[in-house]
Amino acid sequence: MEAHAARSRPVGRRWRHALESRRVLAPLLIAPAVVFMALVVGVPFVWAIYLSFTDAIGGSLSGHWVGFDNFTNAWHDENFRRALRNTLIFTLASQAIVVVGAAVLSNFLVRDFRGKWIIRFLVVLPWAAPVVLSTITWLWLLDSLYSVLNWTLARLHVDHALVWLLGAVHIEDGAQVPLQWLGRPNLALVAITLVHAWRILPFAVVIFIAGRSSIPTEVEDASRIDGATGFKKLWYVDLPLQLPIALVAVLFGIVFTAVDFAVVYLLTHGGPFNSTQVLPTWAYAVGIDSGSLGAGAAISLFLFPLLVLVTILMLFFARRAQVS
Repeated sequence: MEAHAARSRPVGRRWRHALESRRVLAPLLIAPAVVFMALVVGVPFVWAIYLSFTDAIGGSLSGHWVGFDNFTNAWHDENFRRALRNTLIFTLASQAIVVVGAAVLSNFLVRDFRGKWIIRFLVVLPWAAPVVLSTITWLWLLDSLYSVLNWTLARLHVDHALVWLLGAVHIEDGAQVPLQWLGRPNLALVAITLVHAWRILPFAVVIFIAGRSSIPTEVEDASRIDGATGFKKLWYVDLPLQLPIALVAVLFGIVFTAVDFAVVYLLTHGGPFNSTQVLPTWAYAVGIDSGSLGAGAAISLFLFPLLVLVTILMLFFARRAQVS
């Protein structure tokens, strides 16, 4: 017995050393990611909070303390309120399109059919393409003179319906002016919403497919035996089981949309007449173009509490849906 105990002690020491090395190794492995996030996200965020309470201007790294004046002035600015309203409309409308489109495409793409992988590749392509390149492509597609979209709508004879529905064009000297997607306020907001929904849709489709694939086959077999097919199966079986992961997809989509800068800036620069300004582009216009770093930082920080509140609510409902 003593010899066995003597042999087991070195083995126990080796296991302890291995566990201790893992405790040391894990922080070392995660340290580069933590340092990267702290430098890229943490430091600019803290610096933006400091600037928002000062009157700092472009070319200066400091400014005089002004308290909440930047936030108060922003709230009473009509352009800021329009940007906030556009941000809410832009985010909610694009996410409604994304959720419906992702639910339909995911239920279609989980089935086996010829050419499924080509369709999946085409669906994911907008997310894989560089945002600047794809947005510039849409800039040409929506051009008032060379728009392929306008040409297609005219050949399909649906451009007159859009004219009536959106009030998008007017008549000059008896001739109908082409649809000016980025030149008229109502159409420009529709255009940036559709383009951003096109950008986010692949990400949501992938998440919905993962949720759809995680449904146990026993549940689907039982639903078919009970007569739940078609719309009934979708409404009473598929969607409730996909709800937790769908809420996560919506959460990411809301965050990506609310903080989006490239799509709106490249397509409209916030125009025409500031009609498509959202909080990121308005913060850029005030803080960078106008040089008021403090005011621009204050505008950008208005998004933070809203996104924190949305994140908490979405995660709460996702947890409740998962538990139930």
